[in-house]
Amino acid sequence: MKDIRSGAFELELPEGWMIHNVFNEDLLTRCTEPKFKEQHKEPAPPPMIINKEEEYEIEEVREH
Repeated sequence: MKDIRSGAFELELPEGWMIHNVFNEDLLTRCTEPKFKEQHKEPAPPPMIINKEEEYEIEEVREH
């Protein structure tokens, strides 16, 4: 995170994100570690690359 002017910060975003990387400080919240073990979420597995496209394995289809 880089302070670029009063109240604005330039963030390092993951590669491939197609959004502007400068945000007003009012829109940002510091990341905090979960207080309880049950609040921790494992990251999603990476997608499989098939024919140069990302594909994910589907575990369940729910009614909509």
